[in-house]
Amino acid sequence: MPTAPRKRTELVTQAKRLASFIVKTSYDDMTEATRKDLRIRILDALGCAIGALDQEPIRMIRAQVEDFGGSHLCALIGGGKTSPDRAALYNGALVRYLDFNDSFLAKHETCHPSDNLGAVLAAAEYADRHGRDFMTALAIAYQTQCRLSEVAPVRAKGFDHTTQGAYAVAAGVSKALGLDKEKTTNALAIGGTAFNALRVTRTGALSNWKGLAYPNMAFGVTHAAFLAMRGITGPSEVFEGNKGFMDAISGPFEIDWSHEDLELVRRTIVKKYNAEIHSQSTIEGILELKREKLFEAADVERIVIETFDVAYNIIGGGEEGAKTEVRTKEQADHSLNYMVAVAVLDGRVMPEQYREERIKSRDVQTLLRKISVAPSNEYSKSFPDEMPCRITVSLLNGDVLTKEISDYEGFHTHPMTWDTALKKFDYLCRDKSDSSLLAEIVHAIQDIDAIRVRDLTQLLSQI
Repeated sequence: MPTAPRKRTELVTQAKRLASFIVKTSYDDMTEATRKDLRIRILDALGCAIGALDQEPIRMIRAQVEDFGGSHLCALIGGGKTSPDRAALYNGALVRYLDFNDSFLAKHETCHPSDNLGAVLAAAEYADRHGRDFMTALAIAYQTQCRLSEVAPVRAKGFDHTTQGAYAVAAGVSKALGLDKEKTTNALAIGGTAFNALRVTRTGALSNWKGLAYPNMAFGVTHAAFLAMRGITGPSEVFEGNKGFMDAISGPFEIDWSHEDLELVRRTIVKKYNAEIHSQSTIEGILELKREKLFEAADVERIVIETFDVAYNIIGGGEEGAKTEVRTKEQADHSLNYMVAVAVLDGRVMPEQYREERIKSRDVQTLLRKISVAPSNEYSKSFPDEMPCRITVSLLNGDVLTKEISDYEGFHTHPMTWDTALKKFDYLCRDKSDSSLLAEIVHAIQDIDAIRVRDLTQLLSQI
């Protein structure tokens, strides 16, 4: 008698488990505290986007989008419409370019989860979603990127954080489009396979690509998610398969997606100063010290900053290159020497501190060379639970001023309130549109879970 054929056991891959989490998660899974914090991140990201509208590289991206065209399906911040993938590119570039949007700090990886907003917003508008659907999809993108940053860091392997971001964009866009588990798995698989970016983006002599790498990846992964929507398949063993993400880049890790929630939004941090995230407490400290001791740049003989190893390596002259040759905006906002120098001179670090004429001015170029940065084992042990540093300012008259600080307003130990985020939004946007339209946008963000996404994007297109 012939034997019955053996039933094949389907391999439940990491991508399939993640897809199950994405599909089953709903708005009701978010706590009210998470919804509140997510609204602040949306306000902050859109403020950064509106504030970047007059930047030269943004004009170049806009020219590319207009030249290549695309069906008029999704709104562009500042006017016009294009295809969803190009809207993800352009609006994402706006959110990212000033380097003023939020961050998540893991021990060995840093990312900017609101980088996902442009892509998720475009997908949600395309699918004509409700605001609460957009919030859910964005929170899923946050959770995906932050968890992968925690357990699968890639920076030390020479890869950029946009590598984990590909999975986050795929997750958020798939949720916004309402894809089923199979199509979501394919979106994750295609995006994760195709976009493994090199860390050279953020080392050495920095270029425009520092602010455009994530938007470009989001453009490609949004496109990939739409391919998956139409039935294109990808390698579902993208994480654990032969020559997959674990094998080729991260090493083994495990996330039990069946037990994940949406709470990592609450551990993201918002920037108070327009500067690389690991500089925030140092800038807060030098400005407080200046207010307390009333010294001026002309009084300074030297400044020594002791900080945690991640800050030293990325912005302090460590393994990612010296930070005293500063000629461009991208170099300036990743040089702790420059950011501290301009804070002492100008009393603030905002977008105007990155104008070409300010960067190249003699006073800031002279002062930044009087600043040295050193890593501290003690402070490194405290990171990322704290963002500690010690600042020592030696004056020409022989006085020595010191300041030790471990956080700033915007860090998860000292969260930024809606009112403070609103002041930042107003500062960034006040010369970009009339106050009544800006007030409507703020109101729409406050009520995002009670409106349709098109209600918000229609307002953004009027800027």
